[in-house]
Amino acid sequence: MSLALLSAAPADRTPLFVVCGYMVMLLGLGVMTQRKFRGTSADYFAAGRSVGGFLLLMSVFGTTMTAFALVGSTGKAFDQGIGVYGLMASSSGLVHSLVFFLVGIRLWAVGKRNGYVTQIQYFRDRFQSSLLGWLLFPILVGLVIPYLLIGLLGSGIVVKGMTRGMFPEMFEGGAVPPWLSGLVVSAVVLFYIFYGGIRGAVWANTFQTLVFMVMGIVAFFLISNKLGGVGAATQKALEHAPDHLSRTGMIGKAQFLSYGLVPLSVGMFPHLFQHWLTAKSAKSFRLSVAWHPVFIAIVWVPCILMGLWAAGLAASDPAFNPPSSNGVLPYMVAKLVQSPLISGMLMAGILAAIMSSLDSQFVCLGTMFTHDVVLHRVGKDRFDDRQRVLIARGFIVAIVTITYLLTFFPPPHIFDLAVWCFSGFASLFPLVFASLYWRRVTRAGALASVIAMAISWFWLFYKGLIARPDGAEGDYLVGGMMPVAVIFAISTVALVLVSLVTAPPDERHLARFFRSGEAA
Repeated sequence: MSLALLSAAPADRTPLFVVCGYMVMLLGLGVMTQRKFRGTSADYFAAGRSVGGFLLLMSVFGTTMTAFALVGSTGKAFDQGIGVYGLMASSSGLVHSLVFFLVGIRLWAVGKRNGYVTQIQYFRDRFQSSLLGWLLFPILVGLVIPYLLIGLLGSGIVVKGMTRGMFPEMFEGGAVPPWLSGLVVSAVVLFYIFYGGIRGAVWANTFQTLVFMVMGIVAFFLISNKLGGVGAATQKALEHAPDHLSRTGMIGKAQFLSYGLVPLSVGMFPHLFQHWLTAKSAKSFRLSVAWHPVFIAIVWVPCILMGLWAAGLAASDPAFNPPSSNGVLPYMVAKLVQSPLISGMLMAGILAAIMSSLDSQFVCLGTMFTHDVVLHRVGKDRFDDRQRVLIARGFIVAIVTITYLLTFFPPPHIFDLAVWCFSGFASLFPLVFASLYWRRVTRAGALASVIAMAISWFWLFYKGLIARPDGAEGDYLVGGMMPVAVIFAISTVALVLVSLVTAPPDERHLARFFRSGEAA
């Protein structure tokens, strides 16, 4: 059956009913986590540090997979080819596990010994600097908000693409508008994290990770079968979009290599730090270190291939015309999967990937505001457990509201916004790595590194995204490299040079963070 005939078929609302059923299941999960909630702030913010290996693996992987990984990667492969996998997926698989091993386990151990709940608590104590915390808070929040925005935009794109024609008399194009789907997704996520905190996020992430991994595999095989199999679909892409099948596609070598710095961002994700602190023991990290690369391949390989196939279809079939790069994945599912029930399940799977990162980020921001702003300012004993949780919830609502309003001004490419966001976090990685492995790093060096990173990131972000001429194509590069290479280098140089010319930290203080013979 041709694509033209498929597009003319009457819209069936079954997919939307399936998604609504999935949302109800998440609400039910929120009620279940409420029963496990012990009413303490320690349980709300750190799940009592009781999470085992399987839940840690699923929650950590789920929170790192966003609209960037599914919707964004498919669209980027549609635009630039198979090199997108090498840009992020292959390097991420190795780098993420290495960071979990070298950074995650050490931060967990230090956090457990000293009772930390947030990154900023750790850095303030490590460098004996309240100013460093006040400097980091707006930077980390400012970088997380685009991350949240990616999720809400992704959910709006998916729902709009797969409900097109369902409501011709209610909405433009007959599709559920992004403002409505974003509102529903935000409300559902808020519901279960309000009740369960980080424990609710861990449970939901585990469930949603299973959903989106299974449904991603199902979508891949259904679409490949519709196109005559993996070989036939890839051959069509090779014939009609040959540039997309080259080793790096239309991506330069320096650009390709500099992308390898982006996955270091996981070492500074504040929501990932909070998930690490929930671990029951160091052994809980084993599954995450071993299986994270495998899970990345399971998710990214199908998405990249579907983006390639979409490029071949667009070049060979005039009826295949995705509305935008961001909309390639939902467009393919809507056009090529004829079962309304399966389409609904696939849409639920995509939303699961998106929502599995939103919840952790919401909880993380509320935790940071409560501990790093309010309690740090007025004292730890000023509020009881119930009041601390209420403060966190209030800030979460404020951040969600701001992020939701920003969805009315979407960027052209989700992938590009995500890369800028990750570039900022990656450029802070020298700070966390030095804090764990270099005794000589100083308070002044840490402050200089953060300030240098913030100034250089903002300047390049302004030039590369805000002030860039309309219609400019491709990534914004500096000397043929991704901006992260420049920002990372500036941050590292500032950290090292200033640390070397300032007085070393007190050895008695360092004994709290380094065991005998540990690190240089």
